[in-house]
Amino acid sequence: MISVHYDDGIARLTLKSPPLNILTRDVLAQLRSALQTAQHGPALRVVVLAADGKHFSAGASVEEHLPEEYREMLADFEATILALREFPLPVIAAVQGRCLGGAFELVQAADLIVAAEDAQFGQPEIQLGVIAPIACALLPTRVGPARAAELLYTGDPLSAEAAAAAGLVARVVPRAALEDEAYALAQRITRHSAAAVRATKAALRAAGGDVHPAIAAATRVYREQLMVTHDALEGLLAFVQKRPPQWSHQ
Repeated sequence: MISVHYDDGIARLTLKSPPLNILTRDVLAQLRSALQTAQHGPALRVVVLAADGKHFSAGASVEEHLPEEYREMLADFEATILALREFPLPVIAAVQGRCLGGAFELVQAADLIVAAEDAQFGQPEIQLGVIAPIACALLPTRVGPARAAELLYTGDPLSAEAAAAAGLVARVVPRAALEDEAYALAQRITRHSAAAVRATKAALRAAGGDVHPAIAAATRVYREQLMVTHDALEGLLAFVQKRPPQWSHQ
């Protein structure tokens, strides 16, 4: 579930399915709808993307990555990422606890990340025999090619402090102060002209280049090269069935 709250130029979009706030196709559709509605608000200056509970999100639904649904899931997820990146005003992600898999990819599409001291970011997909296609396109632009490669090849998590040192996170704050700090940052943006804020976002995105081809290409690799392999299905099924995966030798 996604809740939406407007307050003095700020739209707060909150994931409300604790404890893990799994990003199902339904949740992704709600997020896209909320973004579509929010961008037409004449007084809006900034969006804060937050989550209830101990953890921001453990990522996308593994069950929806199985053969029956993975094509639709990938299409929905790609559309949600692009909706965030193309949103005409700044998006601030407020992250606590685990931010893994698809959730990490989601916040990579935000403009700014404020992290609680207990936040952990990670792309553990490779541990399931699959990949994180959006992160393959976006993460090198956020933390540099070397750190991105390390995170994607190992699946190891990144602490909030390490994420800040890598330039991914704007600031790290105590868990109790996360919401206030994210709102304080948002309020510093709301002081300014909406036209200037929109133009700044457009200029930043233009300077960063068009990521659409990279996202499309990475997603195509997922669909056409990875999901036809034994290991992709084996890793997902092993996770669902709570057993160790049996990898092939290829």
